[in-house]
Amino acid sequence: MTTILVTGGAGFIGSNFIHYLIQKHPTWKILNLDKLTYAGNLENLKGVEDWPRYLFIKGDICDPEVVNPLIRESDYVVNFAAETHVDRAIKHAGSFVLTDVYGTWVLLEALRHSPRTTRFIQVSTDEVYGTVDMGSSSEEDPIAPRNPYSASKAGADRLAYSYFTTYALPIIVTRASNNYGPRQYPEKIIPLFVTNAIKDLSLPLYGNGLQVRDWLHVDDHCYAIDLLLTKGIPGDTYNIGGGNEIQNIELTKMVLNIMEKPKSLIRHVTDRLGHDRRYSLSTKKLQRLGWKPLVNFNDGLRSTIRWYEKNLDWWQKVKSDN
Repeated sequence: MTTILVTGGAGFIGSNFIHYLIQKHPTWKILNLDKLTYAGNLENLKGVEDWPRYLFIKGDICDPEVVNPLIRESDYVVNFAAETHVDRAIKHAGSFVLTDVYGTWVLLEALRHSPRTTRFIQVSTDEVYGTVDMGSSSEEDPIAPRNPYSASKAGADRLAYSYFTTYALPIIVTRASNNYGPRQYPEKIIPLFVTNAIKDLSLPLYGNGLQVRDWLHVDDHCYAIDLLLTKGIPGDTYNIGGGNEIQNIELTKMVLNIMEKPKSLIRHVTDRLGHDRRYSLSTKKLQRLGWKPLVNFNDGLRSTIRWYEKNLDWWQKVKSDN
């Protein structure tokens, strides 16, 4: 039986990946390791708990005693576990370095002693390239992270690669653009703005809102990672982008239009420190393996908004707890 270890599987992308795996690979055994920090939520896995080949383990990727036996049992490992919110990193960078870099090192050390694992995917971010004024970042471009979050992800990204070059471990690095979809913690722009708009609260938009982000539906991200488990080449890095570049102000207006809410809800606030102007990824390398994004952005945004409208209990509890 194929066994896959998903770290951070109670978070946004990790939980969606587990739902994806159950549909795509129903015979696989799924191990879900999550510390259950503020962004980890077992309600994200509703309907999964009773799956006969699913096991949840509450634990920290920084703890070798928890990590080591799980990796020895696994054919595949996908590391989603990370601190991810830039605003939090600006205020408390230490926890990002601990989880994103040291935690990844613990996983890699366990991998070094596991003869069974045939693929280890380190999930990174397009933010490691830094702001991109023109064109799109390819995997060969230098990285230039500009905030503590992206710097910690860049550290983990390159640490993982070093374990490939030094120890010949089966490591693949992915760099994805901004994800959106159901079950995303409402501190990120789309779920924050949607849940605020539902209650007719203001939408705090940084600066002039002209920052550009490329949006990738979480299902397309899951599809890409699944593909790389079998077709990805160890030692390679793959960009995963949705091809939907849009200014934050235009995204905000789209959300309000779909929800039939007034633009007067937009409230411009002081810009984030060191706010990157634009991210853009070239995905030609991944497309050569047969991948392309399948979710149309307008359709994906509408379905995401509808999910938050239908799951008031989920996000109201999350917001009240934190």
